[in-house]
Amino acid sequence: MSATQRSRLIWRSFFFVLFVLAPALDLFRYDLDLGHFIVFGQAWTLGIDADQPLQTSLNIILRGFLPLALLAGFAVWLSWRYGRLYCGWLCPHFSVVETINALMRRASGKPTLWDAHRLPQDQSDGTHIKPRPDRWWLVALAVVFFSCLWAVTLLTYLLSPAEVWGNLFSGQLSRNQFIFISVASLLLIIEFTFARHLFCRYGCAVGLFQSLLWMGNHRSLVVGFDRQRAAACADCDESCEHACPMRLQPRRIKRKMFTCTQCQQCVQACERVNEVKGEHSLLKMLNGPCALDVSRRDFGHHPKIPENCFQPHSSSKDKR
Repeated sequence: MSATQRSRLIWRSFFFVLFVLAPALDLFRYDLDLGHFIVFGQAWTLGIDADQPLQTSLNIILRGFLPLALLAGFAVWLSWRYGRLYCGWLCPHFSVVETINALMRRASGKPTLWDAHRLPQDQSDGTHIKPRPDRWWLVALAVVFFSCLWAVTLLTYLLSPAEVWGNLFSGQLSRNQFIFISVASLLLIIEFTFARHLFCRYGCAVGLFQSLLWMGNHRSLVVGFDRQRAAACADCDESCEHACPMRLQPRRIKRKMFTCTQCQQCVQACERVNEVKGEHSLLKMLNGPCALDVSRRDFGHHPKIPENCFQPHSSSKDKR
């Protein structure tokens, strides 16, 4: 595992644990019974008081509009510069997607049920995965476990976590709690099994928001392809495409990579393939003028880019 992927694993694991524990630790949740948010253990209300209109207006601005504006501004800047960075490095849903992909490939040779063919057992990037049909039970266990965990966790963002977990372990869930957890678990089981990638691509508002802003910036961070050495791909088995958890084709132009999560797994795969040959990768994370070849190459446009865009940087080479 490369240094980049180790960093991703640490960030994803941390954020997944935070996602599950945030309500229980009162870091962030909305309590339906109390009718307000709880942030870092403190009640977060707008402070509306009909007898003090001036103070109420000030509270709404400082406690409502200002925090939202700061959060939205940061999200816009981050997405404009880096695209779906949140998806690839933090999103708990995408962590589940990658986990189920890996388990499903080990069981069937395909990362999703919709892939037409099995991926090669031995790849040019050194990956060796022999399908084991007896591992399907792990896929089913992971799908059910994550679906139930997500359903319960989502409920704790709305009701007291102590009450929800206490009722669950004692077998005394209320009727509404039981219905919510049951229906949410069933929907998530269907989604994680059949449509997890479709949800990430077209159903997630957060992901689409990031992608739209990213597409508007021609100089944002993107996976670049060294077209001058394209012939070197002739004897490769498309290891970069096999590595992509979103099932994209990394060598294509930016608009074809609309849902790229910046996970960089395709880049790492290409690096391993070419390392054996003693050459540097044909794929590289680029921004600024170097990114124009990917973002503006379309409909007859062939922008010129600096000649050193694909030169290797020895100081940034991942240690393995």
